[in-house]
Amino acid sequence: MATSGTYAFLTDSYATERLKTLTVWAGFRDADLGFRCADRARTPLEHMVHQCVSEDTWMRRMFGLESPATVLPAVETRLAFLQHYALVSAERLARLTEQADEWWTGETAFFGVPRSRAWVFVRRIAHTAHHRGQLTVLLRLLGRDVYSTYGPSADTGGLFVNEAPTIYRYPTVEALLEAEAHGGDHPPLPGPGTKPATERP
Repeated sequence: MATSGTYAFLTDSYATERLKTLTVWAGFRDADLGFRCADRARTPLEHMVHQCVSEDTWMRRMFGLESPATVLPAVETRLAFLQHYALVSAERLARLTEQADEWWTGETAFFGVPRSRAWVFVRRIAHTAHHRGQLTVLLRLLGRDVYSTYGPSADTGGLFVNEAPTIYRYPTVEALLEAEAHGGDHPPLPGPGTKPATERP
């Protein structure tokens, strides 16, 4: 599903970003949701709540895209958040792909500052990626495997320059939901290999 106009790259990006977000969420276990690495840090559960609340607010107030769904799932379990965010983000993706170029170039208010919808949407994607990066750090602190999001990780082989592979945990949102409803799928990971997984070992 993609916009056919100039701004197809934005809806294409959102389609992949929702899968990346759900994949990182799937890396946690239910027992991990209350983990707080520092007094002022969010727990994994609080990150999921923030993603749902923040994205709902942006979509309604800055893009005028209302959703009939509740902002948060009825129960706050890991699987419930996976299913809920998959549902609401799919609805948003469908609405976004319907918009013409003129809608994307049209003006909206970004925290009181006039900006084009395309400009704001780029910021939305960056906002989601920022919080997903924080969750990846929490996975590391919990000793969980980190699959690829944009490229190799230390678990998938190390550095890209060393020809480490990119290994995604799930190919689609549908595959993720099906697997997670039955305990999850965990493709084997090679680890960092013999070379350092950092440019500054």
